[in-house]
Amino acid sequence: MRRPITMPHRAPYRARAALAAGTALLAVAACGVGADPVLHPELSEKDVTISFAWWGAGARTQATMEAIELFEADHPNITVEAVYSDWNGYWDRMATATAAGDMADVVQFDQLYLSSYAERGALLDLSTVDNILDPSALPDAVLDSGRVGDTLYAVPTGATTNGVAVNTTLFERYGVDLPDTDTWTWEDLEEVSVALGQASGGEVNGVSPFGVDAFTLTVWARQHGAQLFDSDGQLALPADVLAGYWQRVLDLIDSGAAPSVARISEKVGLPLDQTSLVTGETAMAFIPAGQFSSYRAAAPDFDFTLVNWPADPQTPEGFQYLKPSMYWAGASTSSHPAEAALLIDFLTNDVRVAELFGLDRGEPGNPAFREAVQPTLDAGGQEALAFTEAMSGEVGDTPPITPNGASDIEVILTRYYQQVIFGETSPEEAAESFLGELGDSIRAAG
Repeated sequence: MRRPITMPHRAPYRARAALAAGTALLAVAACGVGADPVLHPELSEKDVTISFAWWGAGARTQATMEAIELFEADHPNITVEAVYSDWNGYWDRMATATAAGDMADVVQFDQLYLSSYAERGALLDLSTVDNILDPSALPDAVLDSGRVGDTLYAVPTGATTNGVAVNTTLFERYGVDLPDTDTWTWEDLEEVSVALGQASGGEVNGVSPFGVDAFTLTVWARQHGAQLFDSDGQLALPADVLAGYWQRVLDLIDSGAAPSVARISEKVGLPLDQTSLVTGETAMAFIPAGQFSSYRAAAPDFDFTLVNWPADPQTPEGFQYLKPSMYWAGASTSSHPAEAALLIDFLTNDVRVAELFGLDRGEPGNPAFREAVQPTLDAGGQEALAFTEAMSGEVGDTPPITPNGASDIEVILTRYYQQVIFGETSPEEAAESFLGELGDSIRAAG
């Protein structure tokens, strides 16, 4: 196996990275990417080298390198060149390589950028390699999140719902009883958060508010009968729903349920092990369920549980949904699409991969992967899987993916969120400005 090409690992700040990647993507938009795909290419009997790119470091990189070794052992004529970096450097490198027609043959992908790259012709149409790649083990609700229009461009590694992580140690320490989290309302969440802050003498706040990520905004919108984007890739979020999202944050701050503005601002963009939930400064936070075991591992002195979002009586059913954790995709410029498809198939269907990866790339979408990995999980991993299983009967339809031109949504969200919490603008004014800016970006890319 060739020496891997690496880049230094830094703590990820997704919003800043998205801005850099979005800027670099302008170069991609200006050029034609890829050629007409070959329908049903055949595997070569000659020696072939393909490249495989992912973001991550440490345990993820080690597990992925071990998976590559298994794949190469099964296919001795194929050499896999590993290319990995942190989140920030990954998207900068991806945009530059794509503009030069040199994207890695197999790439780990994120929902924020899938439509942008697919619509620019950078990604391999996976229907052209369905003689080699078979993703049918994944449920339709999961697999369909890899489609742009009617075309499958990426295979999800898995999918997760959004939940509320609760530090039960802190509630027990300060003698505050949790409400029934199967039926709790937003008022219940605020009341118990205020009670915890008072019982702790201000040492702990009840909840870390949301406000800067597209996942929680999507769930919030669905709680209010809305969605971020429509099936045509146009912005569909009502301004009053977005204003209500930020007004909820202000209400939690004003009541003392959430930390002060200064403390919240200090935590924006920090890595998981420095978040208020992990440090014990807050007792609850809205998180992707697939990250639950990571939070538990980062805070071994605390016990946690994972529960569904609060909801009011008028909240529609099915507001939760299965968000893809990440994807495997191929480059349309690959000189070896058959071998690239073979690697994606291996990563999607070989249970040895599940045993190596665990939940590192999210809760597996392939049921065989879930069955293989479950016995190996710690208590946090077991609870995360159980939560997603429990939510499976409550999730609604998968929403349309982030359209071309909207990849910077979290950059823009963060900017207006900070203006709102610092009192520089009202939630209503910020919502109108956000929607105008993002809408202009989508129209410009169309």
